[in-house]
Amino acid sequence: MGQVKSDIEIARAARMEPIDKVLEKINVPNDPFSFSNMGRHIAKLNIEYIDKLKEKKSNLILVTAITPTPAGEGKTTTSVGLCDGLNKIGKKSIVCLREPSLGPSFGMKGGAAGGGYAQVVPMEQINLHFTGDFHAITSAHNLLSALIDNHIYWGNKLNIDPENIVWKRVLDLNDRALRSVKINLGKLKNNIPRDDGFDITVASEVMAIFCLSNNLEDLENKIGNITIAYTKDKKPIYAKDLKAQGPMTVLLKEAIRPNVTQTLENNPAIIHGGPFANIAHGCNSIIATRTALKLSEYVVTEAGFGADLGAEKFLDIKCRKADIQPNCVVIVATIRALKMHGGVEKEDLKKENLDALKKGLPNLEKHIKNVKKFGLELVVAINHFITDTNKEVKLIEEHCSKLGVKVSLCTHWSEGGKGTEDLAKNVVKACEKNNKANFKYLYEDETPILKKVETIAKEIYGASGIEFDDKIKEQVNVIDKSGFGKFPVCIAKTQYSFSTDPKSKGAPSGHTLPIREIRLSSGAGFVVVICGSIMTMPGLPRVPAADSIKLNKKGDIEGLF
Repeated sequence: MGQVKSDIEIARAARMEPIDKVLEKINVPNDPFSFSNMGRHIAKLNIEYIDKLKEKKSNLILVTAITPTPAGEGKTTTSVGLCDGLNKIGKKSIVCLREPSLGPSFGMKGGAAGGGYAQVVPMEQINLHFTGDFHAITSAHNLLSALIDNHIYWGNKLNIDPENIVWKRVLDLNDRALRSVKINLGKLKNNIPRDDGFDITVASEVMAIFCLSNNLEDLENKIGNITIAYTKDKKPIYAKDLKAQGPMTVLLKEAIRPNVTQTLENNPAIIHGGPFANIAHGCNSIIATRTALKLSEYVVTEAGFGADLGAEKFLDIKCRKADIQPNCVVIVATIRALKMHGGVEKEDLKKENLDALKKGLPNLEKHIKNVKKFGLELVVAINHFITDTNKEVKLIEEHCSKLGVKVSLCTHWSEGGKGTEDLAKNVVKACEKNNKANFKYLYEDETPILKKVETIAKEIYGASGIEFDDKIKEQVNVIDKSGFGKFPVCIAKTQYSFSTDPKSKGAPSGHTLPIREIRLSSGAGFVVVICGSIMTMPGLPRVPAADSIKLNKKGDIEGLF
């Protein structure tokens, strides 16, 4: 057996089509009104063209997963493979993905362009800078930060309380040293030293607004409604009070246009926006999803991390804001990951272990039950590894059959779209069976904020309740008095467990959800609830992926995955 090629080697060997040929497949005219080339293999669609497209009857497929483990689940890989599989069985399909963040690309997770023979390409550009959208978002965010401090420097006409500025700065890298910083330490007149900090760009409210806006006008209005600080008598101050929405929108004018690339099988992929799912809402842009729905029969999109984080936020936040709903949900699982949930160490995963798999199955079952609470049809996709045994596959199939759920064994990593044809057929059947009238949110707009959090904690995480102190009550009271109590909640917590303890595998229950902080995202239109020890600026691991990334003597990138 020959050596298995790395993802980057497979991507580099791909025969990509010119982007105009890819767009022809979804009937996008080859003219400057429709799109702009960003090189030979990437395009940005024009907003004017998108606005003139007519709505059509399309099917939206949400791809989510079991709780992540170091063994890997392959959600993006499955999304890409499913898109190729749908096209192979004669269904016009587009995959809609998030743009990768430089933080995890150089950290522990690596890139986010799929893997094996189920990738979007050009892989290097997608994972590194791409079309510059994230840089534009970073600049827009930090422009607002600069305007705040500049306003204080020149007399503070708005009476901003320097000790109650809630707008941090951002950077699209994992850099724990920037979580807490002191600024204005120079000797300039009017300088007021104060505490500040950085979040990662993908946790920025500007990123959330970018992904939840319907058009440029909506984007500008939402930016204007960002709460940046409070006065000494607790009155909120918004970005529009600094006239910041105009210049920030100018910086985002080109970024708001969806990016189109292709899969290894030359099917269209729209890649746009990228909020994290453990600290933000974890879905690509509404503009991208709606565009895809206008251009194809089946749109495959993903929500970050496990279904308890990504899918819940997709359904309770994005669907609510965009007035859309999926026709089918795909839950991705690997036998390796389920065995880890059953107590097996990573180095022992290659051995057949039916007992450990049985112990890990409650994690998959909990996610299945959670998705069913929204009234949706679902299919389980087993992302196949060569170490999986027939007995292990059969065990999952039998367990899911008892729950009334179809299972597809998928080999897209090694075979591309051919390896997901069965999944594609099951997805088509689920879409035909789906009754949109059955869809429901987990909570209503009018439900009080802490009750919304408690509902998610109990219904989705299996918790017995929530924990919070008087500081949290005060933060909620401020939000309620400001008129934002009807907003959905976006819970920031570890992705590695239903609980806030990343070491608690399987499907723990009876735990409590400790609320550490509540942040208002009045522009994006949701309330961020920070739980446990989750950080909105991640750090690098002891051995970061950056250690292996370099240019070889030919000038090619090595080590990117």
